[in-house]
Amino acid sequence: MTDLRTIKVLVVDDSTLMRNMVGDIIKATPGFKLVGSAKNGLEAIEQVRQLSPDVVTMDIEMPKMDGLQALARLMTESPVATVMLSAHAKEGAESTLLALELGAVDFVTKPSGSISLDIDKVRVELVEKIRIAAEVDLAKMKPGTGHHPAPAMPEGRAPSGVMKTLAIGSSTGGTRALSEILPKLPREINAALLLVQHMPVGFTKSLAERLDNRSKIRIKEAQEGDMLERGLALLAPAGYHMELSPSGDRIKLNQNPPKFGVRPSVDVMMESVALYSPAETVGVILTGMGHDGANGVASLKKKGGHIIAEDRSTCVVYGMPKAAVETGAVDEVLPLEQIPGAIVRSCR
Repeated sequence: MTDLRTIKVLVVDDSTLMRNMVGDIIKATPGFKLVGSAKNGLEAIEQVRQLSPDVVTMDIEMPKMDGLQALARLMTESPVATVMLSAHAKEGAESTLLALELGAVDFVTKPSGSISLDIDKVRVELVEKIRIAAEVDLAKMKPGTGHHPAPAMPEGRAPSGVMKTLAIGSSTGGTRALSEILPKLPREINAALLLVQHMPVGFTKSLAERLDNRSKIRIKEAQEGDMLERGLALLAPAGYHMELSPSGDRIKLNQNPPKFGVRPSVDVMMESVALYSPAETVGVILTGMGHDGANGVASLKKKGGHIIAEDRSTCVVYGMPKAAVETGAVDEVLPLEQIPGAIVRSCR
């Protein structure tokens, strides 16, 4: 177990000040050891080879070779668990999402841009994500490996009858999981989709747009009053809980306190679906830390819902699916590549 050994960390940032500040956080954390630092991607690749760190913290914008180029090289040549340090909100969203696709475990947003004198504000988050990264099976992080692309789901006639409600929740590793699942769903799927992915403010709109560009179904960041529609996936905006209206056909957003430290919460969304959806429901829990969604799938199951959880073999972090399985409410436990087919069957 990682907690019985020292986690060796390499800090990569073009700012000397940022290298020192992040390095100080590492050195002050019990069980962590700062083994080195690098000021650009080329140095990072060399340092990884020489020092064999357990985790790299990687800035994105750097001279000579940026963090994305370095990450792509590392995941091919010398795979290492990587936590990206991203510029705040919109400026860094596209690059950060690409980093996750390239194999980064997770990311932390710098509080005030590329040189953040207040980096200490995210100390707890950074330390926690480094700990999680040190536990990850790197074979699941390499781009293009781990999941064999399933054939596209067959298109069919437009469904008739009652539209189902499909609720999906994910956290760490979830952006990659969603990008494996949603593009394989048919345009005519007989369901309205509700998605909760734990992310900081400023990233969910870009994620929705990125997924929409690759999918046959429509995907957008949810807004207050959005109508549920067949073949439309509504992604909860970061910083807001997403619920159904009592009529069961519209979205309600609120900023009630976080649940289990997160907002949006999978539990809040799924419990609302269980309470208000007039249709049959399907619940899906994907990779993620913690147990958000366990109460939600239990609520859906009590109302007759069909529940699918991602198998440990493909989870980046087997936390949320494990907690869901332990409720006894899960009907199918499947590796990621089998989940699109299971969703389609459940929504017929």
